[in-house]
Amino acid sequence: MVPESPKIDNERRQFLGTALMTAVAASRLGVTAFANTPLDKLLGGEGIMTAPSGRASFDSLKQINAGVLNVGYAEAGPANGRPVILLHGWPYDIHAFEEVAPILAAKGYRVIIPYLRGYGTTRFLSDATMRNGEQAAIAVDTIALMDALKIQKAIVGGFDWGSRTAGIVAALWPERIKGLVAVSGYIAVNLQANLQPLPPKAELGWWYQYYFATERGVLGARTAAAFNNPDHVKIVIHNYRWRLSIADGEAKYSDLEQKIFAGPSISVPSITISSDFDGAAADGKAYASKFIGKYDHRILNGIGHNVPQEDPQAFAKAIVDVDGF
Repeated sequence: MVPESPKIDNERRQFLGTALMTAVAASRLGVTAFANTPLDKLLGGEGIMTAPSGRASFDSLKQINAGVLNVGYAEAGPANGRPVILLHGWPYDIHAFEEVAPILAAKGYRVIIPYLRGYGTTRFLSDATMRNGEQAAIAVDTIALMDALKIQKAIVGGFDWGSRTAGIVAALWPERIKGLVAVSGYIAVNLQANLQPLPPKAELGWWYQYYFATERGVLGARTAAAFNNPDHVKIVIHNYRWRLSIADGEAKYSDLEQKIFAGPSISVPSITISSDFDGAAADGKAYASKFIGKYDHRILNGIGHNVPQEDPQAFAKAIVDVDGF
């Protein structure tokens, strides 16, 4: 893993930087007792993230009940256009696709950009539902959204969490996916593999995952003004703790997770995109064999992890190109 470009991923830095600074400030102010507060108490209550992002908004948002969620989503393009579902990552949101959406809409695509669980205007329908951030749950959310919108088949694309989700959906429900665009390639999590240590330099790049494994990290995440959603911290903390096998998943997703851990191949037409963020893995050779349908790999130099926002033309072109495979 290589350092991110200086001008790239500013929001990720701001979010994580705020989290660290808050934890340090808390220590200096003598409130580190918060760090020993149990997770369920520390995460309780509304208004965890209250500050707006400060970015421009889509013209309007829509809401629809889908599975265990009421999903907030932006939509662009003609209602009868070929469906494209774009999935964001963390700590980003739907606005990462603000420049991609009009490009695709102008080409006749119906573009759907949902807030993932724990983000934006997406809410759980029941207080009793586990605030679960594991990968299978988010993939099921995507299929549930397609069902709710009566979309039988769509192109899916994403980055970060969204890339992982798009790849899992393409692998497990290929009959629902016309094409896939995945930033950073095949990144489904295998919990057993995640238990193996990386070289120290690589471990350093994932410092925030270990930070979120602590109650101190929860405190930092709670006070970082980034996302106005009462479930955001619960979802993020669970996601990263689950990846490290220090938080349990939900039993109803166990069978799906076992299928994902097996590393299923992806048979739908696919384009993977790498960038400076991917370092030595940028050539895509480590995962190329996972894509057994028509496939192309593209390398974008000089940008970081948030490809749709950093190079919207290239990301949109990949969506159009995979549609033509």
